[in-house]
Amino acid sequence: MQENRNPVRPDLASPSLVRSIMPVGMLLLSLLALIIWKGADSISGLSPFILLGCSVLCLVLSVPYLKGYHKGLRWGMRRSAAQILPALPILIFIAVLSTTWMTGGIVPTFIHYGLQLLNPTLFLVSVCIVCGCISVMTGSSWTTVATIGVGFMGIGEVLGFSPGWIAGAVISGAYFGDKVSPLSDTTVVASSSCGVDLFTHIRYLLYTAGPSMGIAVTVFLVVGIFNVSSGNAAGDAAMLESLHSSFNVTPWVLVVPVLTLVMIGLRVNTVLTLAISALLGSVAMWLTQPGDIFTREYLLSLWSGAEFNTPDHSFNELVSTSGILGMLPTIALVTSAMIFGGVMIGTGMLHTLSSAITRRLNGRRGVIGSTIGSGLLLNAFTADQYLSLIIGANMYKDVYSRLGIERRVLSRSLEDSISVTSVLIPWNSCGLTQSAVLNISTLSYAPYCIFNYLSPVMSYIISTRMIKGATRIRKIFRRNLVENV
Repeated sequence: MQENRNPVRPDLASPSLVRSIMPVGMLLLSLLALIIWKGADSISGLSPFILLGCSVLCLVLSVPYLKGYHKGLRWGMRRSAAQILPALPILIFIAVLSTTWMTGGIVPTFIHYGLQLLNPTLFLVSVCIVCGCISVMTGSSWTTVATIGVGFMGIGEVLGFSPGWIAGAVISGAYFGDKVSPLSDTTVVASSSCGVDLFTHIRYLLYTAGPSMGIAVTVFLVVGIFNVSSGNAAGDAAMLESLHSSFNVTPWVLVVPVLTLVMIGLRVNTVLTLAISALLGSVAMWLTQPGDIFTREYLLSLWSGAEFNTPDHSFNELVSTSGILGMLPTIALVTSAMIFGGVMIGTGMLHTLSSAITRRLNGRRGVIGSTIGSGLLLNAFTADQYLSLIIGANMYKDVYSRLGIERRVLSRSLEDSISVTSVLIPWNSCGLTQSAVLNISTLSYAPYCIFNYLSPVMSYIISTRMIKGATRIRKIFRRNLVENV
């Protein structure tokens, strides 16, 4: 058998498959034990230590291969950092924006009008569709969730929906729109990495994304119909009274989210958009709310969050924010995931795992199933959807060419299994971000993200059926050709 060579240093052999599996196995078993013993909420606090421990184990197991291999480690860390570090300022500005939009009365005003205008029966469906439309126009699921998604969370909780269902509707809509938008960076990465035309990729993606979204909308409609009786008119009235006693509810503050959507539509840089939106929230607070924008309490609220003390405890939980301080555990987890991904790449362990998966693939169904399964595993190993898309494309391009499978099947399978499911993994950059923004743990909202976990299933079903149908047509054509000859 040909020796497995490292992609960074071809003159060096990569770690063995057994060694490469050990850090990944330790990660998964440790996280499983943590969930069983401490609960899902403990992941954000303790996962950084687990990821760093797995990184150390990865380095220790690679000691025989590390001689002359420092260049590979630096390359792996640079590659991982280039994809994940740009998310850190976004996380910080999201924390600031959530505080200024709350203290500026923007989210409370959104809740006020939402309670008056939205039909509780159609609430979840409306949330999913609206988030999908905005995400299509903007090409950004992160920005959609961080702005309008936060407002929907507040409205839904007052209407009596569980936070899991609301977050599921927000994320399902936002990620559907992101996947079918030509403005989405992950969609561009998936198509370009596989050498597929962007619009061809999107059209082919609709074969799987469309049915998945249709099922998700149906589920949200049914849940809304059966949940309508849980609404509490007295509770709604009490919530509105608390809103009006704590904030000056005025439609003028809605100019801020409108300007934010304009900046998003103009493709202004994400960090700049969030920074300007946070500043506009501060201006709205200064113009419309009681208090002074330059007070010490305001500056402290940006760091540690804003707290409200009213007799209504549910209202206090709804409008209180955690600020930058509350985002620090997420930043620590993102950084730890970046280190783990960089070490796995730099030591060649990720290359060993990917080679072991693709080396013996021959059947078309097996290849597509392996592509989807690998996408899910890459999301867990690298903790970043961009790295996973690029690595997945490089893993399977030659296999698909050898078996005569179209590249658009590969790009769609990767998109369905990586970009869409990244938000379901607690230590992935997407799962971490959305959990922090929506103030709900990843494992708490994951069961309700109907579109996200249906996408890889639908991708496998439709892809294999299409291949089976194409094979049947070819057989019929060949048989008829032989008979005619």
